[in-house]
Amino acid sequence: MKIIEGLKQTKDLAKKLDDLRRKINLNCVRMDYETPMYGDNQSTQVREWIQAYGDIVKKTLELRLAIQKTNLTVNVTIELDGVQVTKSIAAWIHRRKDLAKLEKMCWDALSDRNLKEGSIRLTNGEMRDVKIVRHYDPVQRDNKVSLFDSEPSLIDAKLEIVNAVTDLILEE
Repeated sequence: MKIIEGLKQTKDLAKKLDDLRRKINLNCVRMDYETPMYGDNQSTQVREWIQAYGDIVKKTLELRLAIQKTNLTVNVTIELDGVQVTKSIAAWIHRRKDLAKLEKMCWDALSDRNLKEGSIRLTNGEMRDVKIVRHYDPVQRDNKVSLFDSEPSLIDAKLEIVNAVTDLILEE
């Protein structure tokens, strides 16, 4: 089973759990004058749904653990700014989720803060030319902002392929 199949199957299992929970809730009790929807087997049916629910929860856990193990074990290489970077799928997921954005925010913080170069009059009446002194490289800042801005889409593109071709590492 490929990673993408495992991800889709966990979503399908969640839908089945919702359906079973609804059936259990609607059919677990009735008034004595009501006709049971499942006839004389209503109690048996509810027990079977509860058993099926537990089985699906176990299967969901197996799939989630297989996905996690695969994500931690399988390394993926992505080219970023001309450099081949290799990380586990899990690390790339975290980069995609928020870490690339956090790094971009740091580089976005580097600015001229609306300071203007020009001339000012000092308290003694003299005129003085003033210049902005940057304690960072604006070219490097622009490159990093661009890199971290594009990183999530590069990760998405690569992981879509990886999820489609990588087998889950299943427990034996």
